Amino acid sequence: MKVSKLLAMTVALSLVFVSACSKKEGGANAPAGEAAKDDKKPDTVRVWAYPVHGDYEKDIKELIADFNKQYPHIKVEYEVLSWAEGPKKFDIALNAGDPPDLYYHAVSGHYVNTGLAIQLDQFLTPEIKDDYLPGMLDLGKIQGKQYGLPLTAGQWNWGGNKRILEEAGVDWKKIQEKGWTWSEFSDIAKKMTKKLPDGSMQYGLATDGTSLDFSQLIAQNAGLVDVLDEKGKFIWNDDKILDSLKFIDGLMKDGVMPKETGGLNPQQRTQMFYDSKAAVISKALPYYDTIIANRNKDIDAGKVKGEKIEFVLLPVPHHENAPGKTYVMGEGYVMFKQKNDKGEQHAKNAFLVMEALSGAKAGNSSNELNLPFVRNSQAKMYEGKGKAQKYNWEAAQNFMKSTTRSVESNLDVDKSTKLKQFQEQVQKPAIQALFAGEKTPEKIAEEFKTKGKQMFGQ
Repeated sequence: MKVSKLLAMTVALSLVFVSACSKKEGGANAPAGEAAKDDKKPDTVRVWAYPVHGDYEKDIKELIADFNKQYPHIKVEYEVLSWAEGPKKFDIALNAGDPPDLYYHAVSGHYVNTGLAIQLDQFLTPEIKDDYLPGMLDLGKIQGKQYGLPLTAGQWNWGGNKRILEEAGVDWKKIQEKGWTWSEFSDIAKKMTKKLPDGSMQYGLATDGTSLDFSQLIAQNAGLVDVLDEKGKFIWNDDKILDSLKFIDGLMKDGVMPKETGGLNPQQRTQMFYDSKAAVISKALPYYDTIIANRNKDIDAGKVKGEKIEFVLLPVPHHENAPGKTYVMGEGYVMFKQKNDKGEQHAKNAFLVMEALSGAKAGNSSNELNLPFVRNSQAKMYEGKGKAQKYNWEAAQNFMKSTTRSVESNLDVDKSTKLKQFQEQVQKPAIQALFAGEKTPEKIAEEFKTKGKQMFGQ
């Protein structure tokens, strides 16, 4: 009997010990959802977002309300920032060591180098990983480690006016399927450049002189991933960049683009397209399909004057000796800790909110923006509810077969900073000078080599 009692006590103590160890290990390694259920202490998670689409604030309210049904002890404080002022506000908070727990943005090597961005691999369950479509989680990685949960896979494309394209005999469906080379685009653009009956000009292409995206997209479609490659090596110093500059210069000399391009801002560029003064616009996101459809409704209602436009999503033309590439930028939530770290449980709670803002129902963002979904659950929930024209939706899907992305996620903070300096101090004024005819492609290419060597030591 005594032996039996002793054995029973030993077994009981062993079970208590194993249980205690299991709970301890579960706190550190269990999925965020499981761990959070063990701790119901009130907590507050701060979220800074942007107006991802027109009704995104409505989305975020509904997602938080759904989340609080399951986790009422976690209060979510959110703020929707403006695209113009938000980045500056976040940079100030980050530099002060007090960023929000969750911030809507693409991942950045700069964030990681601050030591405040939280690596997410420890929180990702097999179910979450399997829900993401192939390659989509990679959009939130830096050097192979997960720092963001992508909500959208934004595309940078070009767009065309269907009426003008068809009047010029352009097989735009073939272009959506097969792409087009620089020479093919140039020939087509010349046909669409003409003087209209009222004396005004219709141009083959409209862009602006204040943004960097035009020259970047051209260079990417010449085989140059960026100013730097993934290893941080300066690569805008060979014949590919010269070819890119010559292509742009040729469009200006042929009158395909207005001579005042260097002085146009993005709003003026877009207005030219709305006014049917430009057959093709760069850049044009798939969301333009919705924007222009809404504008057409306003024209029918008498709220806006102008011609209704049928929008065609187009790929960026590519060099004859390089494949066409679609620039894709994954945007979603990145998680941060603060200088006064709030602890492990708070991080787990923040991830719960992060997943709630990125799950199946959150796929409405991609649906509104006419973008391919990033998760299987999102595609299933919004199947048949798309707002894009069928031909544009299929084109956006097709463009995802050959993509390129920013190299910033692979750069250290020093290279990332110098890259931005090169873009603003060298690239932007050089392209504006090219638009204005003040510098030749050859001279600019030499400047790029010289400045690149000075700034990057290569």
